[in-house]
Amino acid sequence: MEKQLQDIFADISEAYSLVHKVAHRTPLVHSRTFSRLLGGDIYLKLECLQRTGSFKIRGAYYAISKMKDAITSRGCVAASAGNHAQGVALAASSLDVRAIIVMPRFSPTAKVQATVGYGAEVILHGDTYDEAVAEASRICDERNAVFIHSFDNPAVIAGQGTIGLEMMEDLPDLDVIVVPVGGGGLISGVSVAVKSLNPAVAIYGVQASGAASMVASLKKGGPVDVQYVDTIADGIAIRRPSQLTFDVTERLVDDVVVVTDDEIADTTFLLLERTKQVVEPAGTVGLAALLSGKIDVTGKIVGVIISGGNIDMSLLVRIVERSLYKESRLVKISGLLSERPGVLQNVLAIIANFKANVVTIDHDRTDPRISLGKARITLTLELPEKQYLHDLTKSLEEAGYTFVTLQYL
Repeated sequence: MEKQLQDIFADISEAYSLVHKVAHRTPLVHSRTFSRLLGGDIYLKLECLQRTGSFKIRGAYYAISKMKDAITSRGCVAASAGNHAQGVALAASSLDVRAIIVMPRFSPTAKVQATVGYGAEVILHGDTYDEAVAEASRICDERNAVFIHSFDNPAVIAGQGTIGLEMMEDLPDLDVIVVPVGGGGLISGVSVAVKSLNPAVAIYGVQASGAASMVASLKKGGPVDVQYVDTIADGIAIRRPSQLTFDVTERLVDDVVVVTDDEIADTTFLLLERTKQVVEPAGTVGLAALLSGKIDVTGKIVGVIISGGNIDMSLLVRIVERSLYKESRLVKISGLLSERPGVLQNVLAIIANFKANVVTIDHDRTDPRISLGKARITLTLELPEKQYLHDLTKSLEEAGYTFVTLQYL
């Protein structure tokens, strides 16, 4: 294993000069907000600003560069739910190589379209990443192409490891680095790079609880499959790590923890509102682990890898709406009102005094449970702050109008 780790670090050093021909050196930015919340110095490595929207271009470009002669004549094939797909597509087109990408049928449309836009042929197959991998392997055999695995490839791992070198150059005093984990390619590369430079830096991995294959494997003592993968973090929804990524993680990573989809969604919203960064769920898991108390970083200098920003817009809308409801900044209130003229106008005037914006009004007088002469009014409101809801309902009650808040979460 020692020789293999040395070889990977040598490749990371070589990849460092190569990947910057196509990949950005992304910023490592200090967050006063998260530093205050967590009691440490928190820095965000913003790979969401990377070309193709994620770190995957690094490993893809180095792997294809390293095997360019063979790949140029034979073409390459990859399987991915989206980010590796885009990385391989752009890397291949940059190096004038033909690329075929197999993606699960239910991959986000935006990721599929982006992959096609980068010049690759896309084949939709299977319901999971693993089924897409099996089809990609079959196509490789059929066409004698070169398979670019998303994590079980030392060159891909080395390319991802360039993130670790950048972080250590930008902030040599780092105490902790927190890394999202799917199949383990990113954390393997980063941990080899960082531990080779400073073994004292603690490396933590984070998985979604609905796809915690590395956690299960570490408990078992070897790579195992999780039976079901069910998480909004599609970028790390991997059923099984490889033997290589497992070995590196077991050897170099201090711990791997899990976060729930609720914690991921809350962090995605918080990043959007506080840092103005659009981050996909897989990219938020590291920060989610800190905010949920899974990793204590009090008094530490911490680098959190924000690994990607390729979120499906419909999911982002649902996350934002859900978070606004949770914080009572978007609420539904319902009450019975007399159908006398002017009653609803009086209610709306009270609402206006609290600077609330009316989003929808639902007026129901057909329900047989509602007394004649009455109507059930349900209002969706935008409120400036959470505490406004209590004061608003109290003011309505004092005016003779009883409204209840409808609970959805």
